[in-house]
Amino acid sequence: MLEEILKYLLIYGSSGVKFVFGPVFGASFGYSVFFTGTLTILGMMTTVYVFTYFGAHIRHFSQRVFRSRDKKVFTKKNRKYVQLWLKYGVAGMSFLTPVLLSPLGGAILVNAFGGRKNDIIKYMWMSSIFWGYPMTWAVKFAGHMLPFLDL
Repeated sequence: MLEEILKYLLIYGSSGVKFVFGPVFGASFGYSVFFTGTLTILGMMTTVYVFTYFGAHIRHFSQRVFRSRDKKVFTKKNRKYVQLWLKYGVAGMSFLTPVLLSPLGGAILVNAFGGRKNDIIKYMWMSSIFWGYPMTWAVKFAGHMLPFLDL
């Protein structure tokens, strides 16, 4: 019983860090597409909720603990994120979060650029549902084509 709960927590927790890890672990454990997709979506959304509602506290704590050195404010990478934000807004960044960014990175970026909390939550839910089940299905039924997955 404890082993099963740990497997569920692994799928749930890893999806909060990197979205694709949930479907990979779920397929390797042999769980259904619906169950794995649901845990993946919930894992991502937990990260989004935490960083949307407690992001300021986390940022202040991390700035106290990890003193920032003289870092460049505008790097090439930062400029690309700003261009994405200006072009697509909350909806576009949320849509790209599961595929290109991690849930952690997407939630931090959207909050840092000043998206409204209700919009962030709404679009992240839509994005996670849009990508969660198809990605889980693809890993489950086409994962054997990737030799490193060993499904």
